[in-house]
Amino acid sequence: MIRRTISAVVISALALAACADDSATSDEPDTITLVAYDSFPAADPENPIYLALAEFTADTGIGVDILISGDPGTMLSKATLTAGNPEGDVMWGVDNTYLSRAVDAQVFDPYLATGASELPDEFTELVPNGEATPVDFGDVCVNYDIAALAAAGIEPPTSLADLALPEYAGQLVVENPATESTGLAFLLATIAEFGDDGWEAYWTALRANDVEIVDSWTQAYYESFSWSGGSRPLVVSYGSSPPFEMLYATEPLEAPPTAVVESTCFRQVEFAGVLRGTDAPKAARQLVDFLITERFQREVPLNLFVFPVNPNVELADEFVRYATIPDRPLSLDPAAIDAGRSDWIDRWTDIAIR
Repeated sequence: MIRRTISAVVISALALAACADDSATSDEPDTITLVAYDSFPAADPENPIYLALAEFTADTGIGVDILISGDPGTMLSKATLTAGNPEGDVMWGVDNTYLSRAVDAQVFDPYLATGASELPDEFTELVPNGEATPVDFGDVCVNYDIAALAAAGIEPPTSLADLALPEYAGQLVVENPATESTGLAFLLATIAEFGDDGWEAYWTALRANDVEIVDSWTQAYYESFSWSGGSRPLVVSYGSSPPFEMLYATEPLEAPPTAVVESTCFRQVEFAGVLRGTDAPKAARQLVDFLITERFQREVPLNLFVFPVNPNVELADEFVRYATIPDRPLSLDPAAIDAGRSDWIDRWTDIAIR
């Protein structure tokens, strides 16, 4: 989900010496590797994510190293190429737009975490055969720079259709759905909104309206978006972007500088799974179990800027106040995404790139 890029290297997250308890097995490695996308926080012994993992190590005797493997699409491509002989033991962050690719490539050993029965049905029904375990959710939405639109005398858009109007010409930057999960989610939002017989005409109109297309969320948000110094006041980002800007601004802010067009939001659910071919399947399953516990899940919102799937987690006030959780997000059935994704991306490419 929200991504703050860090170096794509193996990071030794934990170096705790803990005595193994009965749950750790003598025929498995003492340390396992969690493969994650580039928004996973950088190694820091004081980071709450790492403190939670340290408690897992202390309780189980299982050390956890983190392997940052690029953006979600790159991470999955690597996992697909190494399926059965994986770079790690557990993978965090495959979302519902890519899950079927992971399943078809047999990236995961099917496993649904102990405790998953307590998660809301809307998440677990996406993996009816226990293909992986849901760990967080959020929404990809059009965000806007409040001050930049006001300075230009332009009212914020209220719908996807508005983005094709003349007043928004040259204002929007989006990510390529072939290379970036946020771009794919936005493409799926337009298909959900306009249908298979209307979304191509919509994208033709966006192209004529001078939409900018970039390869990654980082490029879109930190290079093209006006709030970060670019020239475009509209960007495809997340419903949780405004609280991030509030919490991590260099100077205190009274209100978020960015806002969300709620009607454009497409729901993403992310999953973690045991990588097929791991040398430590028992330890890997224990880690997946831990990832949906209240202890770990309570660190997810303010560190990964997504929402926890565990319903027992109480959200921090600033996250509740400033994040957008639409009542009726746009969505598509996973089977429809699986059947149409490659063709939709090819058709989109013909319109938007070629």
